[in-house]
Amino acid sequence: MKGLVLSGGAGTRLRPITHTSAKQLVPVANKPVLFYGLEAFAEADIRQVGIIVGDTAAEIEAAAGDGARFGLDITYIPQSAPLGLAHAVLTAQDYLGDEPFVMYLGDNILKDGIAHFVRQFEQSAPDALILLQHVDDPCSYGIADLRDGQVVRLIEKPKDPPSDLALVGVYLFTPAVFESARAIEPSWRNELEITDAIQHMIERGLRVEPHVVTGWWKDTGKLEDILEANRLILSRLDGDLPSETEAAACAELDNACLEGAVLVGEGTRLIDTRVRGPVIIGARCTIRDAFIGPYTSIADDVQIEEAEIEHSIVLENSSVRCLGARMTDSLIGKGVTIERSDGRPHAYRFMVGDSSRIGIL
Repeated sequence: MKGLVLSGGAGTRLRPITHTSAKQLVPVANKPVLFYGLEAFAEADIRQVGIIVGDTAAEIEAAAGDGARFGLDITYIPQSAPLGLAHAVLTAQDYLGDEPFVMYLGDNILKDGIAHFVRQFEQSAPDALILLQHVDDPCSYGIADLRDGQVVRLIEKPKDPPSDLALVGVYLFTPAVFESARAIEPSWRNELEITDAIQHMIERGLRVEPHVVTGWWKDTGKLEDILEANRLILSRLDGDLPSETEAAACAELDNACLEGAVLVGEGTRLIDTRVRGPVIIGARCTIRDAFIGPYTSIADDVQIEEAEIEHSIVLENSSVRCLGARMTDSLIGKGVTIERSDGRPHAYRFMVGDSSRIGIL
């Protein structure tokens, strides 16, 4: 069995972060989202993985390399344009050949990985296995209509959803999917929808099995979902963490208090600072006169001084100083400077890129 990871999307819902970075490489708990999927393939003993790439191909390839660090053999497959998931399947047909495969959307994170579903697929031997989960906003997803436990209909982003069971971004297929992907027409979005291809498989009389996922799943295409995924992963930090004494061996703690699950990178300095976990802090950071609250991820080479931050993600080489209020629910990009001036008159002064969002409370 082979793997297929889709990493060609533009990430418009995460702009301006994705103006300069592929959405699949935005870090969650200081690890690119894409890496969670690649690790899931390795855990499922799927070693041959193709990655569909688009305009951000060079960045994706630089990050994931040949796959050796994950125990994988990665092949990069250029897609001419983001013309839909079924189009991506056809683009990869030569690579996939006659083997069954797992298709995994590169900006998704599935709590328990995919090994269980791969074993189920191998034992049950359907033509397709689709993962589903109950969602609050079914109009935003591909939705499955089940009757007596069988899939009878799939609809992409329906205005009148027949259920709240959304397609999770993981699919398992036999090569039978290629015929259906070639048979369908582009949707109103001018894309070859994977939901239409699976519906065509159903109409051909092929067996499409559903599996309702009980653990959490996150499509990290929006800010709120990135932060929620970060919270969920940090929540899993456990007793294997180093003690404060062990943390001091790789980081400098000067009148610093660590509470709960806290990971601190090598060369980081915490001075007159309180950190309440779960929190992950990268290497070579300097944090002074600060409070770092739960569900915060701070990347490498970040400077924080006289500030309070919680439930946020701060990317590398950024600086946050002298804030007059706590920063929360935020995603701060690379090389960003946020600081408060003591100058008068008090005023807001911004230099903001395209598609940015600023909330002032």
